[in-house]
Amino acid sequence: MKMHCATIGDEGRGKNMKKGYIHIYCGDGKGKTTAAVGLGIRACGAGLSVVFTQFLKGPESAERRILESLPGITLIRVPDSVKFTFRMNSEEKREAALFCKEQLKESLELARNADMLILDEAFGVVSSGLLEESVLLEAIVTKPAGLELILTGREPGEKILQAADYISEIIKKKHPFDEGVAARKGIEY
Repeated sequence: MKMHCATIGDEGRGKNMKKGYIHIYCGDGKGKTTAAVGLGIRACGAGLSVVFTQFLKGPESAERRILESLPGITLIRVPDSVKFTFRMNSEEKREAALFCKEQLKESLELARNADMLILDEAFGVVSSGLLEESVLLEAIVTKPAGLELILTGREPGEKILQAADYISEIIKKKHPFDEGVAARKGIEY
């Protein structure tokens, strides 16, 4: 299922930016996706076209509802349901890996005509073995010159860090999960 909120036209591509930079939001703290969503909304508000992809997340991620209502943001399809990778059997992992590769391929294709591409949980699919780091690095290195690229996840590899222009590490100092509080809709997802 594809959710396209707006059609990306040639008029949007690169109209405000000559060089697109690479942003990384990483670390074990809460707020990586939130930062990427905020940046995507800011870009959209400035008239830029945004392609937004979420790996390892399903349609229940609440931010999708508002993002799909914004003209200028194109959401890439997500699986109908998502399991934590440590709960997947080998067949489910194989299917998830194929799905992630297709998500990336679709994202890169659409981003050729966009101003910004957000790859949420890109480092999660790499660390869980669902996507090779070399494939993600190739996408970073060969991105269109004017494309602003945002990647999130816990642990980016050293080569990816070296390619970045912005790196924001979000560190957990305290979190209700440590006290047994489950993830809350609208706050953690």
